[in-house]
This record gives sequence, C-alpha cells and structure tokens, in this order.
Amino acid sequence: MEESGELNRLVRELNEGRTAEPADVAATATLDQWLAELVEKGGSDLLMVEGAPPCMRVHGEVRKTEANTLDAADIEAAVLPALSRHALYLYREQLIADASYRIEGVGRFRINLHRERGKAAAAIRALPTRVPALAELHLPPSVAHLAHLPRGLVLLGGPAGSGKSTTLSALIHEINAREARHIVIIEDPIEYEHTHIRSVIEQVEIGTDAPDFPTALRAALRQAPDVIVLGEMRDPETARIALSAAETGHLVFTTLHTTDAASTVSRIADSFPQERQHTVRAEMAMALAAMLTQILIPRRNGGRVPAAELLMVGYGARQHIRKNAL
Repeated sequence: MEESGELNRLVRELNEGRTAEPADVAATATLDQWLAELVEKGGSDLLMVEGAPPCMRVHGEVRKTEANTLDAADIEAAVLPALSRHALYLYREQLIADASYRIEGVGRFRINLHRERGKAAAAIRALPTRVPALAELHLPPSVAHLAHLPRGLVLLGGPAGSGKSTTLSALIHEINAREARHIVIIEDPIEYEHTHIRSVIEQVEIGTDAPDFPTALRAALRQAPDVIVLGEMRDPETARIALSAAETGHLVFTTLHTTDAASTVSRIADSFPQERQHTVRAEMAMALAAMLTQILIPRRNGGRVPAAELLMVGYGARQHIRKNAL
C-alpha cells in the first residue's frame, strides 16, 4: 500500500497510543465545511474520488460541488483526521474502514473510507438527528405489524440507500414508545441515536464497544434482551447466532442487501457451505417471522417514496422455505 505522509503520521500516533480521539477541529476543517454544505442543501451523501471534485447526492441525484478536483492525498488529508483509532487501524490493515463522526451544531455522519483503482476514496452519509415515526415513511400500514411481533427473525431487504436503516429505526421507536422491553442494537457504526422512552435501549458500536458482530451478538444474548437489532447480517456466523436467538424466543431484526423475499432467503442459505444449507433452510423456516423489502422511487414533484413488499411468514411460506421452493 502506498501511504501518504498524513497516513504515516496518524499510523505512527496510533502505534504510540495517541489517537484514541479524532484530531482537532483545525485538522478536520475542510471536511467539516463540505459536510455542513451537504446538510444545508438537504443532501444524503458526500462522495470523494480522485479526479473529481467532492460530489453531493441530493434527492437521489449526484451533483458536483465547486471545490477543486481531488487527488488521493487530498481525500486522505480530509478524512483521516476524522477517523477513530479503530477505524484508522482497519484502514491501515485492510484498506477499508467505517466510522461515525459528529460535528457539533451540524450533525452526525457515517464515514466509509476505501480504495478504488489503488487510490483513496470516501463515501460519507449524513445521519438524521431524529428517529422518524413509522407513519412518516409512507410505507404500507401493514408494516406496523412488525413492531407487534413477540418473537422471531424479521429481515429487512433492499439495495444500499433504500431506507432500510430508517425503517428499522422507526420500528424500534414504535416498540420503545409502546412497550417496556430491553432492546440491544448492534451497528457498524451507530446510525440513529435512540432515547429511553418506555424501553431500555443499549446501542453497541462495532469497533468501539465490540470487535465484530458475532462477538457483540453473543454478548447481547447474555444480557437478557427482549429485542435484538443487527445493523447488517454480514457473515454465516452472525446468521447462525441470529437464527438461534430467534428460535429461542427473542425478536431479532436485521438487514440484507436483497431486492425481494425469495432472494432474501437465498442470500442467507447460500452464505453457508452446501452441506449445511438444507439445515439452515429448516432453521429459517422455524425462525422467520416476516420479510420486508423496499426500494426508493422518485416522486413527480421531487423527493422519493418507498415501494415495499411485505411477507408475514405463515405455514405455507415455511413449507416453501424448507423445500427451497422459493
């Protein structure tokens, strides 16, 4: 990996134990300015790649800013000081890192720093400051049933940027406002910040509070939760533990990058070795309570609204899942 002087300096400080917190305000001034402009324009993402100026996604459309064209060193100089110690370590070792970032008076953001064509690139998502009510999301009214389920696995599918995390947070807010339950949320990084209303909510951030999803999920099961929320089901080990938790009486919510109910089931089963897939399908047939998939489509008068597909899993669906007749 070819490193800039800025990266070398920050890695050196990491090795000396001096980067537990992001750098000072002066070091992040350029990034802070771009992100403040993003929020002011109502944008969702700041995109940074070599050979183009910083670009902003506003209502689904990517727009170039008037800033100078970036190179890889510019991107690293802007983004590295905003990373946590753990995220900096991951970028150094794995060439990709996710981190949360807060600008007082502006908002919270999710940073993804990665490589493309051997050069640094970044995608930064603006995180809403308020958990929306489910009624604000223009979803089918039947989606509210998901917040009333007593147990089981609920899968939310959709492509990146389709509003899965927003829907998931709104469902948790519904439970929080109505029931006295213990809710454990595991994310990388934390997106929506919940307050305790009637429920007690713990929010675990990967990289800050736990090293990975399987470790965090195992720990959560020892904390007597009623509801477990996984920001994403990334690997077979996480899927295995989540299925087990759902089978033993917990209500488990998680998201996947899928487009319909059939591909959601396939995605989980296919992540396991072939000799395990039949057993996993049988476990899913028992554990699944519901599947919701959604995409965002443009409105004629601007903005976007969701188009959704909801399957409440009953006897017939369980038989199809068990037989792989999707």
